[in-house]
Amino acid sequence: MANEETAKTKQAKELSFDDFRKSVLDDYRIACESRQASLIGRKEVLTGKAKFGIFGDGKEVAQLAMAKAFKEGDFRAGYYRDQTFMFAIGELSIQEYFAQLYANTDKDADRSSQGRLMNGHFSTPLLNADGSWKDLTKQKNSSADISPTAGQMPRLLGLAYASKFYRNNEQLQSDEFSKFSVKGNEVAFGTIGDASTSEGMFWETINAAGVLQVPMAISVWDDGFGISVSQKYQTTKQSISDVLRGFEKNDDRDGYLIYTAKAHDYPGLCATYEKGIAQCRENHTPVLFHIQECTQPQGHSTSGSHERYKSPDRLAWEEEFDCIKKMREFISKSAIATDEELETIEADAKKTVNSEKRKAWDAFSGSVKRERAEAITYMVNVSNASSNKVFIDKIIAELNDAPEPERKLIAIAAKKILRLTINENTIERVAFINWLEQFKVLNVDRYNSHLYSQSQWSAMKVEEVKADYNDDSQMVDGREVLLANFDALLNKYPQLMAFGEDVGKIGGVNQTYAGLQQKYGELRILDTGIRETTIIGQGIGLALRGLRPIAEIQYLDYLIYALTTLSDDLACLHYRTKGGQKAPLIISTRGHRLEGVWHAGSPMSMLLGSLRGIYICVPRNMTQAAGFYNTFLKSDDPALIIECLNGYRLKEKLPANLAEFTVPLGVPEVLMTGDDVTIVTYGSCVRIAQDAAQQLAQTGISCELIDIQTLIPFDINHRIVQSLTKTNRIVFVDEDVNGGATAFMMQKVLEEQGGYKFLDSAPATLSAKDHRPAYGSDGDYFSKSNAEEIFDVVYQMMNEAAPHQFPKLF
Repeated sequence: MANEETAKTKQAKELSFDDFRKSVLDDYRIACESRQASLIGRKEVLTGKAKFGIFGDGKEVAQLAMAKAFKEGDFRAGYYRDQTFMFAIGELSIQEYFAQLYANTDKDADRSSQGRLMNGHFSTPLLNADGSWKDLTKQKNSSADISPTAGQMPRLLGLAYASKFYRNNEQLQSDEFSKFSVKGNEVAFGTIGDASTSEGMFWETINAAGVLQVPMAISVWDDGFGISVSQKYQTTKQSISDVLRGFEKNDDRDGYLIYTAKAHDYPGLCATYEKGIAQCRENHTPVLFHIQECTQPQGHSTSGSHERYKSPDRLAWEEEFDCIKKMREFISKSAIATDEELETIEADAKKTVNSEKRKAWDAFSGSVKRERAEAITYMVNVSNASSNKVFIDKIIAELNDAPEPERKLIAIAAKKILRLTINENTIERVAFINWLEQFKVLNVDRYNSHLYSQSQWSAMKVEEVKADYNDDSQMVDGREVLLANFDALLNKYPQLMAFGEDVGKIGGVNQTYAGLQQKYGELRILDTGIRETTIIGQGIGLALRGLRPIAEIQYLDYLIYALTTLSDDLACLHYRTKGGQKAPLIISTRGHRLEGVWHAGSPMSMLLGSLRGIYICVPRNMTQAAGFYNTFLKSDDPALIIECLNGYRLKEKLPANLAEFTVPLGVPEVLMTGDDVTIVTYGSCVRIAQDAAQQLAQTGISCELIDIQTLIPFDINHRIVQSLTKTNRIVFVDEDVNGGATAFMMQKVLEEQGGYKFLDSAPATLSAKDHRPAYGSDGDYFSKSNAEEIFDVVYQMMNEAAPHQFPKLF
């Protein structure tokens, strides 16, 4: 009771008893409503109204205490148990909660994802309708949740680091940036389940935040299990706070403030969060709250029952130490409210949640039913004019009698009817087809839009500005073009910073940032540890807060370490919020022709398959790379720019309009014109293809060489097909594995662009071998595509077409 009395006395000094009483009872009401939402939500899944449910029951009281310390301007990076917190900060209504459970696509019904994410995935709109930033300091902010366990942690690091950057960079304390931070006073709140602290993302983030000393407050909800797996199989010493004591701050060394509290101790939790967050906010000291003795009354999710893995004793304990039950006991013992008053709150909570649930269901089902009724009107008209009326009426009846409203059933029925009436060219059928086309457009917006920015700052809308040269333009190493351009960019954009392994003090392993840390300071050009996942996460969080980070991953192969964060978080951020959030992070890396198994991969097909939502640029030289950096700093899209590792020492002319010239996306460049064969490639393979084309010219074969420049987007104006109409033959070359990026390019040109119609010879792809490249110059030559192989493939094509003119080589 000592903690209870201390907290009560402290709060009473700051509030009148009436205000204090109201605050406590408001919390109790929210806790009861949240619990009812969990209980009823589970029933909605089990009765078939929703597909899946995962809930925050058992964590209500701790989240109420956390919410009291959460201020305007703060950010959350949490997970799918945080519904009570979102209720408490006023950024989630009960009706919105159920709208997400039902997958309502209306923007006013589900602000978090507009039907794109299952329940328990929360976010707040950071952008206005036109894609511009809201004033983030005047609202409580939640970055968009993802399902992968611990996946929220890397982003959390960046959200916290942004406060440090804003606090220590006076240039960003002007009116221009006032909507993003108030002198770095914002705390980044993270939440995670105890079992998920076993993930590497958790440990990498914990270490990085301790090194950086940023205002990150991480709460670990500890209920003793990870789905069915006991804590004894999850965590050393069965206590994450004990394990992390080595990270704890002491008098002479930075580290974490570590607090423990019981999930059912309402006053103790309030006092703990108030104390810990105050220090986190003021001193930028990271804080860990280990919230112990949580319960999970309904088990992990609707996919199973916890009675299967919890003992009778454990189930009995959970019932006794349920946090809401214990909060009720505290309120009663402290004479804050009578039992009758509490019973009224509990009864009202049930009524409120049931009422809001019905409103959410009616709004969702009503919308689909209206579309169904409209579709049936057209279907009946088609039926009345059709010789297949009896069959069409049966389809209409099945659609009308469907137990649950689903738009897919409308589409299925429509397609069946159109097949039945394929030979009936009636006015009614034409009208129905027109209606169906509009229905498709609506559903594209609902389910397929906003993978990339659709705002005025979209990278696709950045105006091309060609590199300008004058009589004084010097020939320099390619890395000097990037260095000079980065220098100009840092001078132009005070919100720009670059970071990664070896980026700071030595200026990068290829010297593209040489001397820039000394010029712009360690906040803007900084070294990081060897931690690719949190390098990307750091960039995501910074970009979510209005900054413009360039996150460098030293080599292309190392992207694999960060692939989950890139794919599950950054690539789908704009999509999963339907344009409500953006993180225009630029990822810089280098790759292609370096030698050796672990430094020379070119896993482009892996990136193409997992990074839709991020533009992928493959410049052939450093001037083109610099142009892409300039393009994306004028845009609000994320991008991956892959520099050619063997191009830093090759000579290029230094442009006069540094930081201004841009390279457009999806616009290939024709480097050599020809009539016989089109060769399509990118990156370091461009120079190899040029060599091959020059050799082929000596045999009388004229090649048109095209550098695609970007894989995503790919040739938006169909320039390659224009070439194919002339040459009628095509070869795709790169150094990915067989069936990788070359197959991607071929599908784009031959299928999407219709290039198959112009072929006189079978198309060819030439890629690397399916193993990692062997070491050394010979290993590179015999592992990857080379000029002689390109020559042979093209020559073979011409031999098939004109064997007398081009006799067999072998």
